[in-house]
Amino acid sequence: MKLVLLSGGSGKRLWPLSNDTRSKQFLRVLDSENGIKQSMVQRVWGQLDSVGLSDNVVIATSKIQKDMIYSQIGEDVPLVIEPERRDTFPAIALTSSFLYSIQGVSLDETIAILPVDPYVDNDFFERLKDIDLVLNDSEADLALMGVKPTYPSSKYGYIVPKENKENYVTVSHFTEKPSEEKAISLIEMDALWNCGVFAFKLNYLINLLLEKGLPIQFEDFLKQYSTLPKISFDYEVVEKAKKIVALPYKGYWKDLGTWNTLTEEMETTQIGKGIISDKSLNTHLVNELDIPVTIHGVKNVVVAASPDGILVTDKALSPEIKDLISQFDQPPMYEERLWGWSRVLDYAKYGNEKEMVTKRIHITQGKNSSYHFHNLRDEVWTIVQGEGELALDDSLTRVKTGDIIHLPVGKKHGIRAITDLEFIEVQTGIGISDKDFVRLLFDWKDVEAQFKDSRPKIIS
Repeated sequence: MKLVLLSGGSGKRLWPLSNDTRSKQFLRVLDSENGIKQSMVQRVWGQLDSVGLSDNVVIATSKIQKDMIYSQIGEDVPLVIEPERRDTFPAIALTSSFLYSIQGVSLDETIAILPVDPYVDNDFFERLKDIDLVLNDSEADLALMGVKPTYPSSKYGYIVPKENKENYVTVSHFTEKPSEEKAISLIEMDALWNCGVFAFKLNYLINLLLEKGLPIQFEDFLKQYSTLPKISFDYEVVEKAKKIVALPYKGYWKDLGTWNTLTEEMETTQIGKGIISDKSLNTHLVNELDIPVTIHGVKNVVVAASPDGILVTDKALSPEIKDLISQFDQPPMYEERLWGWSRVLDYAKYGNEKEMVTKRIHITQGKNSSYHFHNLRDEVWTIVQGEGELALDDSLTRVKTGDIIHLPVGKKHGIRAITDLEFIEVQTGIGISDKDFVRLLFDWKDVEAQFKDSRPKIIS
């Protein structure tokens, strides 16, 4: 059995900590066994490893999440990267073509699809192993995993059974996010929460692609990806499947997609600088800023602060956040990258259309940026901490705390951190954008090879 973890979406219900590059699954707010804060994706990856499933995993994700995944769980995990976001059916179809034509997976292999961020016990993944047996025994088109409800929730979809078999149920139909009254009647019918986990034989999806006239070779599929409609796997496949079965799971499961559900699983009420007074009840503070936040005399509230914004919300109303911020169009102010992180400190636009962006950039010891240049902006770097090796047009030089580097438009440059390195970057120009990059080299060994005749020197 092969597992495909779906890592997409922006997770804007957890704004302002989550944004387009740092989705909810990457937020380090959960406690691990060693007391170090971990993200949802790190927790799930550790669980998959502990039950012996991690070697069979492929992660389907977008280009902007690649660095986050590599930085949090390592660079060895195979990724299938969408050229652009097209919803779950195109993502799963692309991944299936990868498994078939690149990895050479047998058409008779079971492919299990699951979200990258379920909050579950290890028993959940042990139970997942049975989905292969259920698919074989039932000869169904699709096998789902359903969670036995613990209360009548209106937040989840329900799988309504038709017939109980020894180890699974046949599926009658689905009900999406019913009222609590309707949920009570569904539970009385032994309905299961739909947790977004399902499986099929690779042959089933490859034949489906052929029927639709879509390519089954990965490289060909990539070329056509932008022409595919944005449609979910549920609408395109599940609703049209002839026979669906479900594997019941009776253990713990939770979707941490909103602030109220996430804070229920946080072992501390406060992360970051600030004070929650004794007169504030059932209140959480998550503060990524360097300024203190004081909370006094409120109850059932979440306060979250990051470079992207500040949120104050009643916990029960926190699922509405995504709709409230739908008109925001600013780029992410904080990004975690393979080499470290960057944070926007200031932005200004002047009358002559010139722009100025100031960033604080941290490069982890031993890591490096790409070797690149910009067409639209000048940059000035001020090294504020650490020591690094700077690649410029025709030489390698050493830089240290206090050094100032001017990088005009078109100047090729890159930097490697000898120790943890921080610098302030001031960008000036017209039309400043993160797309204004011409990347030439990524591996620092290739950079060194290009400058092998240069002798590193200290900028004084």
